[in-house]
Amino acid sequence: MKTTKKSVLFVCSYNSCRSQIAEGLLNALYGDKYQAFSAGIKKTSVSPYAFEVMKEIGIDLSKHYSKEINEFKDKTFDYVVTVCDNAKEACPFFPGKKVIHKSFEDPANYEGDIEYILTVYRKTRDEIKDWIIETFVKNTKEKN
Repeated sequence: MKTTKKSVLFVCSYNSCRSQIAEGLLNALYGDKYQAFSAGIKKTSVSPYAFEVMKEIGIDLSKHYSKEINEFKDKTFDYVVTVCDNAKEACPFFPGKKVIHKSFEDPANYEGDIEYILTVYRKTRDEIKDWIIETFVKNTKEKN
């Protein structure tokens, strides 16, 4: 029996870190049940620190690029997840059947040496990972 994957769009301010990390994590952890995408209210570029901290846990984001939410205006998602307060307030539309908001601190707001910045990015990555495991395992179990 073939099951259809649920589609998830993670939205952030610039699609440079938090939403990219969330997309990569959900696809890596639960890619058999979900297909994740990410976008920003505005697009910029993916943070090299996001690439690095994901590579540390075996997830390759090298093909990821920053996208603007308008690129998805004609697609409907099973879930739209805003991962920052700015995205929740500024998102022009929510093309999802279920909208979830969970704000994560933006590691791009920190300055310091590379090791300190990577530590902040790792903390954000791990918080997003824990939340994804808790949230999407629960949603998967509710459907069974």
